[in-house]
Amino acid sequence: MEAQATPSATPLRKAFGRFMLSAGKHLATLGIALVAILISVATWQHYVTAPWTRNGSVRVQVANVAPQIPGKIVELLVGDNQFVHKGDVLYVIDPFDFEVAVRVGKALVDQRAADLEVKQAEFDRRQHLSNLATTPEEQQIFAGNAAQAKAAYAAAVHQLAQAELNLKRTNVASPVDGYVTNLLLRAGDYAVTGISNISVIDSNSFWIDGYFEETKMAGVCIGDRAEAQLVGYAKPILGHVKTVTRGISVSNAAVGTQGLPNVDPIYTWVRLAQRVPVRVAIDTVPPDVPLVSGMTATVTIREPSASDRQTRLDLFRTSFVDPVTDLFGAGRPPRPNCLQATSQQRPDVEAIPYSREPAVPPAQTIAPGLTPGIDASPRLP
Repeated sequence: MEAQATPSATPLRKAFGRFMLSAGKHLATLGIALVAILISVATWQHYVTAPWTRNGSVRVQVANVAPQIPGKIVELLVGDNQFVHKGDVLYVIDPFDFEVAVRVGKALVDQRAADLEVKQAEFDRRQHLSNLATTPEEQQIFAGNAAQAKAAYAAAVHQLAQAELNLKRTNVASPVDGYVTNLLLRAGDYAVTGISNISVIDSNSFWIDGYFEETKMAGVCIGDRAEAQLVGYAKPILGHVKTVTRGISVSNAAVGTQGLPNVDPIYTWVRLAQRVPVRVAIDTVPPDVPLVSGMTATVTIREPSASDRQTRLDLFRTSFVDPVTDLFGAGRPPRPNCLQATSQQRPDVEAIPYSREPAVPPAQTIAPGLTPGIDASPRLP
């Protein structure tokens, strides 16, 4: 009986093995096809529907430093591409003329203070004399002299303050922390008031502009996470969408000949999507990625997760699950207009220290002890 059962079991096992082999081949083929479909859907979602662009660039604020006084540059204290801190002196203008102006201003203040003390004492003395010793006309004359002396003294004080400020301005300092760039200035050059001669890149102001097609703007919201891949660097820069530009130039808005509208002809079956600038604030920069203004970047926008960090589950959902559900019409509901937040944002206020008008000190502190010999009566409160 055992000899008869063995031959019949062998064909059964062989048939089962052939079935499993065939089923395995079909399952492997089905799995490969499924993976290919998922990859195709993810690729379609990334390159067609997801908000991304290769048209991105690194931007930065540049401080154009210009002198507030004219003069010859006698010292140049920085070099090209050198890092400077806010307040560091970049160059020095010849201070000789301004030192002379300060000394002259101090002498003029002393003179005006002494003149005011004398004329004020004369006016006070006339005020307390009897009508037999003076006349109303004489009192008015001395009152006018005292008022003129007071105004002249105040003017001298302000002129001295301006001279001292101009002397301080001979040291031209950097208004920001950053890098001196494209330095063409040399010692001996003449600095002209208001003409920029040094540019300093603000190292704390880098951002990234991404120019997205208008067909992808529905997927861009203020606060969305963003990744910027610089050309030549593997690690991306992480950031978030800060603002979206609300206007771009329209060629049809230009007025043509005779004041008529200038309308460009187009092909009705071809429509080119406009590019909308989106500003991306930088949150994290890899340590081996230098930021240089003008570098090109590929910018990708991703919806923020609950933890503001993209987990592997988020990556799988956004890359595979969402595209598949979108194909069958069961995807996520459309995002509302989330650009309204820009009208509620307050811009960052930029301010630098500036000089204020000085207070005029009493003339007695400048020229004390000049009037006791004039027989001045005590001043009335």
